[in-house]
Amino acid sequence: MLNPNVPAWFEIPTDDLDRAQKFYETVLAQPLQRQNFGGSDMAVLRGGAKPNSSGALIAMDDCRPSVQGSVVYISVDNLVPVLARAQAHGGDTLVPRTALPEGMGYFAQFRDCEGNRVGLWSPV
Repeated sequence: MLNPNVPAWFEIPTDDLDRAQKFYETVLAQPLQRQNFGGSDMAVLRGGAKPNSSGALIAMDDCRPSVQGSVVYISVDNLVPVLARAQAHGGDTLVPRTALPEGMGYFAQFRDCEGNRVGLWSPV
């Protein structure tokens, strides 16, 4: 049964897919899988608690990177090293590691190498 409140897929726009893929592979410390869907090249993020709920980096003519608009949150084990790698590789911390209420974990936001605002969530 599908849960209509859980994202099934997300796309993070890029101007340079090779650059963005290298950035995210370094920051997340995991490989992304290059695929072509419907004529569009993508670098796909896989894994997590819901392996079928994932997303991709994509270069499309009608989508541009931005810090304005929707924010996608990626689950990680620990925000601290991920934010440090983002900063070291051309990103910028926009919202530092912040505790959520009632033991719900922590979140942060950074600007990626393409200019997107991306969120992170971790239990610690």
